[in-house]
Order: sequence, then structure tokens, then C-alpha cells
Amino acid sequence: MSKAAAFFDLDKTLMAGSSGMQFARVAARGGVVSRRQLWGWGVEHLRYRLRGTTDARTSEVLKVARELITGVPATTIERMGPEVMAAILPRVYPQMLEEVHAHQDAGRPTFIVSAAGNDVVQTLATVLGMEGGIGTRYEVDAEGNFTGNLDGPFVYGPGKVTAMEEFARAHDIDLAASYAYSDSESDLPMLRAVGNPVAVNPDPPLAAIAKAEGWQTLRFERLGRRLTAIAVTVIATVAGFGASRVAANRRPAPRRFPRPGR
Repeated sequence: MSKAAAFFDLDKTLMAGSSGMQFARVAARGGVVSRRQLWGWGVEHLRYRLRGTTDARTSEVLKVARELITGVPATTIERMGPEVMAAILPRVYPQMLEEVHAHQDAGRPTFIVSAAGNDVVQTLATVLGMEGGIGTRYEVDAEGNFTGNLDGPFVYGPGKVTAMEEFARAHDIDLAASYAYSDSESDLPMLRAVGNPVAVNPDPPLAAIAKAEGWQTLRFERLGRRLTAIAVTVIATVAGFGASRVAANRRPAPRRFPRPGR
């Protein structure tokens, strides 16, 4: 018999802000992303926190990301995993973890569905004790380097539904009996693909749709209420990246301690 499940969007739903921004900070420290690109993404992150995103902006971010990783060894990105997790975990909403646990206690497996890279999504799902994750996969060539091409659907908008339907068929999940959580109007296809959609801190268009259709709505953060704090965070991120580079160049030679008995 098919079983119900619960699917969770990641950015601004399961966690505050953007997982992509956390990845970009780590990538900048590793030399994969330039300081100029980090600043641009920081400004985009600020806009995203306050007003959400659009299909056009998301497509542009995907284009830039694909260009940046082209030719980069997959192992380089994999080794960033622990730092990326360390940046994301403090931003996970406790209220959403309670939702995850409630579904698990009711016998429903839980999954993250996100446009973020599949490795990040699956690792985070494992760390949070969830049953799995569905993210965007990128093609790797025979030499172990990223080609810049996608290996499957872009898990955004209608692409989330494609990925969820494939996943549901493979794991005998009944989407009509399942739940989906998201914050954004861009995830309407995902929310309409299940029988129990839930709006989480919804943007205004999604809030209006949820109200009109009688969907459950969870609110525990007023988006945009900390404009100054977010702006300071963006600036500090870039400044901190520059300072860390300077500090690395000025790091003193290691002290030599005498051996015992001398």
C-alpha cells in the first residue's frame, strides 16, 4: 500500500535565508568564488530575504553557478560539505524540526526538496534525521570534474514536481495523501502536487492563495523585520572574507617548543 510522506522546501522554509549564500561564503574561502561574486550574491541574498525571488533571478543564479563550477573537481565541492553544514544548521527553524518530528511520529517519512545541490540537500537531511533529500544534480565527467550541465531536472518550480513524482514512484509514496511545505509562490506546483499543502512564513502572493484556498499557514518570522541586521551581516561576510585572506598572509610562523628534558 502506498504511504503518505512530507516534503519540505529548504530556503526560507526549513531554514532562515538561503542555503546558497552559506555555500557561497564557504566557496569564497576556498577560492572557488571571487570576493566580487560573493558581494553580488550577498546583495541578492538581502533582496531575497526581503522580497523573495523571481523565476528570472533564479535562472540567472543557476547560470552563474553552473559557470563557476565548470571544470572544478567534484572532490573540491564535497570537501566543503562540513563547513556548509556548520553554516546552515544554526539557521534551521526549531518550529520546522517539530513539524518533521510530528510527521515521523505519525509514520510519514520526511524529505527535503530544494533547488540546492543534491549533495548538500541529502547531507542536511541525514544530519537532521530525515529520511532523504531531493536536490539538483550536476553532471561530473570521467575525470571527476563538473561539466556545468545538469544531471536531471532543475529542482525548482515545475522541476520540483517532476523530481517528486519520480521519487514517489520509486518509493511507493501517495502524493495525494502527502504534505508539502514552502514559503514562496514559486513553489505552487510543489504545493498543488500534494493533498495537504502548508504555507510557511508565506510571501504575499502565496499568503493570499493559501487564505483563499483554506490551506494551513505557519507563521513564526516576519520576513524583512531585521533589515539593518541583515545588511550588516552581508557587509560583514564580505569584509570578513577579505580579512581572513589578509590574516592568512600575515600568519606568523609556528612557534618551536623545546623538547622535554632540555
